[in-house]
Amino acid sequence: MFEDIAFSYDFQTSFLSLGRDIRWRHILAASFPLQPGSWVLDMATGTAEIAIEICRQNPGARVIGVDFSPRMLALGAKKLKKRGLEDCICLSIGDARTLPFEKGCFDAVTMGFGIRNIQERRQVLAEFSRVLKPRGHLLIMEFDYPDNRLMRTLYRFYFHRIFPLVGNWLSKTDYAYSYLVDSVQAFPRPKEFLKEMEDGGFKHLQVKTLTWGIARIYSGKK
Repeated sequence: MFEDIAFSYDFQTSFLSLGRDIRWRHILAASFPLQPGSWVLDMATGTAEIAIEICRQNPGARVIGVDFSPRMLALGAKKLKKRGLEDCICLSIGDARTLPFEKGCFDAVTMGFGIRNIQERRQVLAEFSRVLKPRGHLLIMEFDYPDNRLMRTLYRFYFHRIFPLVGNWLSKTDYAYSYLVDSVQAFPRPKEFLKEMEDGGFKHLQVKTLTWGIARIYSGKK
């Protein structure tokens, strides 16, 4: 699916979020402190938008972006070359369930809109804990529904009736954004996901609400 929609993924994301995705990435990258020389794993990096924002805000940091979609990574690599960030960001194909990194080698792990696509969330969280240094930061950004009842009702109408039709048309598929809606609906509520993070060995857990709850950033420390 991600191979099929890679050609216009960035445009689709910005168009369908009304440009809010740019602000969300900025907030995520600003949500944890990084010292010069810090190493960050950006899992499900896609076309490297979050990795690029992390390096923009932290010029001395180094990011390894991992994804399982070669086409997404190829598009990301073009961005890095254009922006002169090839020394700051390295992109690689990989599986979040079995990361090819040694224990305790990252200062932070980020993941934007990827965890809901993985059934083995507990296995992935355990892998994140394994590759993080002690007191390392984990930040996961994911879609959700607004908390306010009226906003939730209005957003559900848009998200379930309009969003998949337009998204499928833009992506030239008949399923990609229908799947996105189903995956968001199936994802645990914030308290439930925080419990999964706690069970995975993370503490100091917090949730930051973005745009009335359309997206959230879940954070914790190893």
